Amino acid sequence: MKIGSIELSPPFALAPMAGMTDTAFRRLVKRNGGCGLVVSEMVSSEGLVRGIDRTLEYAEYTEEERPVSIQVFGGDPAKMASAAQIVEGMGADIVDVNMGCPVPKIAKHNAGCSLMREPAHAAEVVRAMSRAVKIPVTVKMRAGWDAGEINAPDLARRLEDAGAAAVAVHGRTAAQSYSGSSDWELIARVATGLSIPVFGSGDCVDPEQIVQRLQGGGVGGVLVGRGALRNPWIFEQARDLAAGRAPRQVSSVERGQFLLDYIGLLMTERVGEADGFRHIAPGQVPLPSTPARGHDRWVINKLRALNSWYTKGLDNGSHLRVSINAAESIPQLRAIIEDFFFVSEDALSA
Repeated sequence: MKIGSIELSPPFALAPMAGMTDTAFRRLVKRNGGCGLVVSEMVSSEGLVRGIDRTLEYAEYTEEERPVSIQVFGGDPAKMASAAQIVEGMGADIVDVNMGCPVPKIAKHNAGCSLMREPAHAAEVVRAMSRAVKIPVTVKMRAGWDAGEINAPDLARRLEDAGAAAVAVHGRTAAQSYSGSSDWELIARVATGLSIPVFGSGDCVDPEQIVQRLQGGGVGGVLVGRGALRNPWIFEQARDLAAGRAPRQVSSVERGQFLLDYIGLLMTERVGEADGFRHIAPGQVPLPSTPARGHDRWVINKLRALNSWYTKGLDNGSHLRVSINAAESIPQLRAIIEDFFFVSEDALSA
């Protein structure tokens, strides 16, 4: 699968998820293999243009994540074009437009999924961005606003005409949020009507579902969100299945080590500059870095957020979740993880 000149192999992508798909998580997913593209958490176009520090932090990435897409949200064509230029200047491979976020605080500002309610305006946003940059401009959307406004097939054609290099379609409406089921027949209809690549998204929580959708869903690629939070090896396992191999088995020790590695990467962030990061927008003067306040608490909260998903389906997963939620220090957090994953593995092999 190719988006512009960017080749994705395999055509499986990590979906953008606010608060979850930070650079540390993306790096670990890429290290596991099988993920052809990672997409950042959504970034405010307003914040990028104004050079707000926290906004730029969300756009950080490292070389090992490539190819990498930075997703921006906003509704003003000129500001979105300027934001796209900043993303291009930061060296990202792709800039993605969020037209799928159903959260009211985003939608009420003529951004996210509310752009789908104004197809002509949405196309103008993409047109302004695609004219402003040389890197591919892509769009992530939903089926529509609600059951009475399912317009993804028509909007996708408008966006292709406006210069979009690819689209990703989550087969739920904004009104559904994450309830109900993703409509893959609608996603296939979108793909049939376009000449640019289409990612399908929704309800792919195991590797078999990814392969099934790729081979029978009429799409060029599959975008995976919550399935990767539960199982960061899902892309590698899907690649094995697509190649006719048995999916690799993930040991308890590997699952525990993933969390320890995640903690290790997070501990190096917000305390200084790490090699390979881009922390400032082009043309800006770097500011002296200072340690973040409450850094350990921030790391613990990140682990709590991930483990609301990561523990699903694990034997005694609820026990691990409760223990991590009660952790008050990094050493305690590490000990909880080691006791749960490493001790249980030792017991099985004894």
